[in-house]
Amino acid sequence: MDNSLDAKKVTAINADAMAWKEHPEAKVGKSFFTKMLVQDPETGVQINLLKYPAGFMTPWHDHPCSHGVYILEGTLKTNEGSFGPGSFVWFPEGSVAEHGAALESDVVVLFVTNKKFDINFIE
Repeated sequence: MDNSLDAKKVTAINADAMAWKEHPEAKVGKSFFTKMLVQDPETGVQINLLKYPAGFMTPWHDHPCSHGVYILEGTLKTNEGSFGPGSFVWFPEGSVAEHGAALESDVVVLFVTNKKFDINFIE
């Protein structure tokens, strides 16, 4: 019998008890905030909570990974439209987009990547 699964541990995190980590974004002149929930060192997969303050927009960019955004609070504004709580938005690897929070309120999302994350701004 293979017992290799016995060595695997479940990860449980109380995200409410975590502090938001500030990330100043020079291209925007404002900061956004994250709470890293999972980061797999082998695959680069990341799952985190992401908060954009009201009116924060990440300018046109792409990523070398696909990523999904599940909206928990507020409205995520993108070049493809605006999406509220309960919506899931998938950005394929290499797609060019801009996104952030609507002017009225902060947006909090669950942000998931399929591999190592990086951002390339389109000038």
